[in-house]
Amino acid sequence: MSNLQQRVISAVVMAALTLALTWFGGLPFRLFCAGIAALIFYEWTRMARPGNGAALGFLPEALIVIFIGALIVGLPALWLLLLVAILVAVAAIVARIRGAAPWEASGLAYAALSGLSLAYLRDDNHSGLIAILFLFAVVWATDIAAYFVGRAVGGPKLAPSISPGKTQSGALGGAVGGVIAGVLLAIAAGAGNLVQLGLVALALSIVSQIGDLFESWVKRRHGAKDSSNLIPGHGGVMDRVDGLVAAAFALYVIGWVAAGAEHPALGLFPN
Repeated sequence: MSNLQQRVISAVVMAALTLALTWFGGLPFRLFCAGIAALIFYEWTRMARPGNGAALGFLPEALIVIFIGALIVGLPALWLLLLVAILVAVAAIVARIRGAAPWEASGLAYAALSGLSLAYLRDDNHSGLIAILFLFAVVWATDIAAYFVGRAVGGPKLAPSISPGKTQSGALGGAVGGVIAGVLLAIAAGAGNLVQLGLVALALSIVSQIGDLFESWVKRRHGAKDSSNLIPGHGGVMDRVDGLVAAAFALYVIGWVAAGAEHPALGLFPN
């Protein structure tokens, strides 16, 4: 089987699984988000740990397990955010005491906030479903439009020292594609605040591209081409969700400001 065939099959399977679990919401979706957080943490530590093993022993794994358990049982959002802050602080303090780099704490924060943002955006109501679909539409359209516009137009590189393949034209095309997809999803959902949601879509598209560059920087910093080889033809989970989790956190913060930490989607798509 060719690499292209592997990529297509993997993409179809991942999209179908993601959309099915998004539709169900509740515990199935929280389990899905917990799995994403666990795999992000695994790939991050796999890249970032020195060759002689973890300087902190099994402490980081114990901390991520505590977070995953709290996420699965549905701890209230503010309490879970407080727990994340405590867990990250513990990892950072122990790393400092042992003279280790703070990569374990950074990976814990990145993985935990990724899982938390997705899970609490979805919530268990109709607004949560629409908010997640809006997020998917913007991020996926950004990726697709950036790829094709970048290949067709070319031009100056966006960040050659971090990701040589990305162009400024692709970034602009991705932003336009993300806004169009987000507004179309909002229209289909019957939302009335289209100008506001168009601006949110633009912000998410930009953040998703920054998230992509950030993950590329982490990989380059540690001399890795892919975060792992877990997904045939695609590399690792981080390689596929880097932009998505960055945009999810941004959308969660926007929704939090509008409607509170527990039900952020209601601030974007009121019932």
